[in-house]
Amino acid sequence: MELSWLSWLYQAVAHVIIWIHSAYSTVLDPDSGLTWALTIITLTVLMRVLIFPLFLKQMRSSRKMQELAPKVQELRKRYKNDKQRMNQEVMALYQGAGANPLGGCLPVVAQFPIFISMFTVLHNMADGHAKYGMTQELVDSARKAHIFGAPLPANFWMSSEQIISFSANPVTTKVVLAIFVAVSSLTTFLTVRQSVTRSIQQMPDNPMAQQQKILMYISPLFAFFSLNFPLGLIMYWVTTNVWTLGQQHWFYSRHPMPQYDAKGNVIPVQPKPGLIAKLRKTQPEEQAPPPPPEPKIIRQQPSRQSRSKRTGSKKS
Repeated sequence: MELSWLSWLYQAVAHVIIWIHSAYSTVLDPDSGLTWALTIITLTVLMRVLIFPLFLKQMRSSRKMQELAPKVQELRKRYKNDKQRMNQEVMALYQGAGANPLGGCLPVVAQFPIFISMFTVLHNMADGHAKYGMTQELVDSARKAHIFGAPLPANFWMSSEQIISFSANPVTTKVVLAIFVAVSSLTTFLTVRQSVTRSIQQMPDNPMAQQQKILMYISPLFAFFSLNFPLGLIMYWVTTNVWTLGQQHWFYSRHPMPQYDAKGNVIPVQPKPGLIAKLRKTQPEEQAPPPPPEPKIIRQQPSRQSRSKRTGSKKS
C-alpha cells in the first residue's frame, strides 16, 4: 500500500526509526528483539505526542458541545417538526460557541497517514527491501530480531517454511502472534467503549447512540485484520491503543461531566484528584505542636460571713 504523495512521510518515519534504533544500539544488542521492540514503542509514543495538540482540540470541542447539550435539546424540541431549521439553529449555536462537531475526527485523520507510513516501511523491512534511506544492514537486523520467539517481520498467515527461514519455531510464532492480536482486539474494544460511554453521557438523547453501541461491539473484530500484519505493526497498534486509553482517562478525570441546575446553567464540578494528589492525601500530615494551655482564671470568691454579721445581730 504505497502512496506516492506520502513518500516524504515514509522517509521521515524511516529516518526516525534509524535514529531511535541507533540510540538504543549504543547500550543494547542492535539485532535483539528488545532493541527493536523499544524502537517501535518509542516511535509510537513520539507519533502520539506529535498529534497530542489535536487530541486536546478534539476534547475541548467535545466539552463545549457537552455544555451546550441543554440548549441543543431545547432547539430540538422547538423545531421538532422542521428538521432543516433545527439543524441550522444547532449548527449556528455550535459556531457561535466555537464548537466543532467534526473535531473528534482530527486525531483519526492525522493518525491515518502515520499508520500507512508505518505499515509501508515495516512491510518493506519484512520483505528485505532497503528503501526510504534505510541500509540493507539495518533491514537485515530487523529481520533477525525475535520478540518472545517470534520474528519481527512475521505475520500469522506465513507458511512454516517462511517462518523457519527466520530461524524461528512456527508453533511458537503463531502463538505469540495470536496473543498479540487478541491484546490488540481487547485494547481496541476498551478504547472505543471509553469514548462511546462518554459520548452517551454527554448526549443521552443522541439518535446515534444505538449505532455507537453496535460499533463498540463490532470494533474488536477489525483488529483481527491485523493477522495479515507483521508483528512489528501489531506492536505499534497495541501501543497506540494503550496510549489512547491512558490519554482519555487522564482528560476525563480532569474534566468530569458537568452538572446543570433547573435553568440549564452549568454547575462547576471539581475534577478528580490525580495520582500525585492522591499520594499526598494518603501521606500522614505533620502534626503541629499543640497550642500552649490557656492560663486558668481564678476568680476571687468573697469569704462566707457568719449569719450574725450578715444580719447585724449580736451573739447572745
